[in-house]
Amino acid sequence: MSALQHTVRIVGGHLVDPAAGIDAPRDLLIVDGRVAMVAEPGRLPGHGATLDAAGCHVLPGFTDTQAHLREPGYEYKETIAQAAGDAARGGITRLFAMPNTNPVADSLAVCELVRAKARAAGAAHVLPVGALTRGMAGEVLSEMGELARSGCPAVSDAWVPVDSSQMMRRALEYARGVGLPVITVPQDLGLSGKGVMHEGAVSTRLGLSGIPAASEEISVARDIALAELTGCRVHISPVSTAGSVRLLGDAIRRGVPVSAGTAPHYLLLTDAFLEGYDTNGKVYPPLRSDADVRALREAVADGTVAVIASCHAPHAEFEKQVEFDHAPFGVAALATALSLTLLLVEEGILDLPTAVARWTVGPGQVFGAPAGAGTLAEGAPADLSVVDLGARWQVTRAALSGHGLNTPFLGHTLPGRVRHTLIGGQAVFAAEAPPVAAGLGGGA
Repeated sequence: MSALQHTVRIVGGHLVDPAAGIDAPRDLLIVDGRVAMVAEPGRLPGHGATLDAAGCHVLPGFTDTQAHLREPGYEYKETIAQAAGDAARGGITRLFAMPNTNPVADSLAVCELVRAKARAAGAAHVLPVGALTRGMAGEVLSEMGELARSGCPAVSDAWVPVDSSQMMRRALEYARGVGLPVITVPQDLGLSGKGVMHEGAVSTRLGLSGIPAASEEISVARDIALAELTGCRVHISPVSTAGSVRLLGDAIRRGVPVSAGTAPHYLLLTDAFLEGYDTNGKVYPPLRSDADVRALREAVADGTVAVIASCHAPHAEFEKQVEFDHAPFGVAALATALSLTLLLVEEGILDLPTAVARWTVGPGQVFGAPAGAGTLAEGAPADLSVVDLGARWQVTRAALSGHGLNTPFLGHTLPGRVRHTLIGGQAVFAAEAPPVAAGLGGGA
């Protein structure tokens, strides 16, 4: 992170801070890395470096609660430094790094390696999610107490479900005892089998093995039941079916400690996208039917699904350039997550405060957060982005810096460009030389 002056003024922008209930023109004063004042335009003190946000929106830094970073072990797909840089360019200031690395993040040593790599990159807070079981094998519980004390925000076995309900019960009881939420990716392996896309008319027409919606919904129902039994907070994500939404809505209304997340691609694409056998649309859970997408959009709008995450899962280009059956699941999503969320706003699916809340308020409610994270209220850390909602950009190889190319949105033109991202009041990304008085890059 580059050094900044002791005091920074952000003026001329439109602040959207759902946690603070603000959606209006506001100026911000940042002192020692925290928000010292939120004022109506023209009311800030006149000293300090000034960042002109005229024509832009100022947003709290986004928290991405589900990113499958590839380091250690799979650096040929993407490094932590590359992921953190893409996050900063997309207004994401906090990343939850899922544990499916090599070695698996089931120990303090691996978690600290991830943190050290992120500190060296200096572009985003990276919080390792510890493994729920050793090696994500579903057989022996990890040392969750140590993982909790080291600062892991949650535990999870990522894409690998714990098949044994008895083992899952024990895991939830342990996690609850040490105060850690559990993230589960819903799937019943016995039912999904060798499926590669949503089971339905499109899969039949394409001659591809299908994954029924019931594979997800059986897992959702079990995890709801175990959350109710143990009292452990379970975050089920990503969900993709109308049936999952119904199950979760009922459980949440009954007070079961469950929550749900999804990703932008599940809100924007259906299984019809795969008519061209484009492996960049091969994700897990799979892209679902139009009815599922409609139900999911309603659930995000009404808060049944409280969190939007990228579900970032990058692969090397050659890995996706194979027959559909053999291509790995996953899409690279950090660089496009903000713009895809703004596309939902542009299309009238979400209003802007709700869209921002799913990346800020929702993660804080589910996982807790350091004091002030997810808001720009006075006293909060100055983690934020300055975004030009009117700007548009094309998703090209050059725009993606030549990595993270496995996106179904390659070639599309999307709304919104981040102009600046700040963490603790320090600039970690600037799309252009920052327009400042007294020099944003100087020392105090």
